[in-house]
Amino acid sequence: RDQGVDQWQDGYPNEEVILEDIRKGQSYVAEEKGIILGTAVISFEKEKTYDGIENGQWLTPGDTKYMVIHRIATHYEYKRRGTFLEFARETARRRGVLSIRIDTHPDNQIMQSWLCKNGFIYCGWIWLINGSLRYAYENVL
Repeated sequence: RDQGVDQWQDGYPNEEVILEDIRKGQSYVAEEKGIILGTAVISFEKEKTYDGIENGQWLTPGDTKYMVIHRIATHYEYKRRGTFLEFARETARRRGVLSIRIDTHPDNQIMQSWLCKNGFIYCGWIWLINGSLRYAYENVL
C-alpha cells in the first residue's frame, strides 16, 4: 500500500490460504540468526491461469514442466539478497525443472524491476481466477 500498489489489500492472502500452502508443503520461510528474512510459495503444480497468456507467450512450450513462485514477501532490510530466488533455482534444478514462472501486479514496478534484474523475462499477461490482471515472467535455467 505504501508503494501505491493495490495488491494484497483486501484480506488476501489470509490465514486459510497460508495454512493450505503449509499443508501442501509449499510454504517456505527464510531465516538467518533468528531473523525472518521473508517467505514464499514454491510450487510444482501446474498453474491453470498460466494457460491463457495474452499479449505474448511463455519462453518454454506449454507442456514444459515448470516451478511457480507465489506470495513472495521479503523483509525490507533484506530485499536485495535473493535468498528465495537462489533456493528456488536450486530446488528446481534438483527436481529436473528448468523453468520458473511468476506473475506480479501491473503496478508493482519494484517487483518487475527485481525480476528483470534477476534473469526473468516479461512474457505477457495473465488473468487470475478473480479477474485481476497480472504480468507474467519466466526464467529459463
